[in-house]
Amino acid sequence: MTAGSAPKWRRLEPDQRREQIFACAAELFGERPYAAVSTADIAARAGVARGLINHYFGTKRELYLSVVRRALTLPPSAVATLPDGPLAERTDAAVDWFLDMVSKQQKTWLAAITPEGIGRDDEVERILDEADREAATLVLEAMGFDRSDARWEQLVAVIRTYAGMVKAASREWLDRETLNRDQVHTVLSQVLLTLVSDVIPRARQQAASDS
Repeated sequence: MTAGSAPKWRRLEPDQRREQIFACAAELFGERPYAAVSTADIAARAGVARGLINHYFGTKRELYLSVVRRALTLPPSAVATLPDGPLAERTDAAVDWFLDMVSKQQKTWLAAITPEGIGRDDEVERILDEADREAATLVLEAMGFDRSDARWEQLVAVIRTYAGMVKAASREWLDRETLNRDQVHTVLSQVLLTLVSDVIPRARQQAASDS
C-alpha cells in the first residue's frame, strides 16, 4: 500500500466508526451492483483498514444485508409525526414523509428494492418480506386501525398490495425520471386514501357476507 492510498485514520468512537463504515458501504452499494463492490472498496471509501469491515460487520454479504434492512425499514416513530386530522390529511402527510425519507437515500433505496449481482438470496427476500409487512402495519396504525382487529391479516394483505405500487412509483421517479415527485405524491396519496376509505370497508362487507 502506498503512502497516497493508506487509510486516513481519524480517531472515532466504535459506534461512530461503525456508522461511518456503514454509510460508505451504503453509498457504494447504491452506486454499483453488489458483485462490483469489494470490502477493499468499502475500506478505501471509509479510510479504514479492511480488517475493520470484518470486525464490525463480518462478511460483505452480512454488511450488504444490514444496508438493505435499514434502507427498507420504516421507523415506528414515523406514525407519531403524522398530524391529527381528516383521513385525507393523514394520507397526504404519510406519503410526504415517505418520499422525504426515500429522497435522502435514493440510490440505496433503489439498490435495496432491486438487488443486483447477489442472485436469488433467501435472506434478502426475507428482509424484503418483513419490511413490507412492517410497513403495512405502520400504515394501518397511522390510518387509525388496531392490531386487535379480527381481520388484521386481511388488512395487512390489502396494504401489501399497495407496497408494489410504492416501489414501482419510486423507480419511475428516482430511476427512470418519467414522473416527478409531485406526480408520485398524488398517485400514492390518492390510492392510499381510496384503499383505506373505500376498498377496506368493502372488503370487510364482502367477508362478512361470505361468513
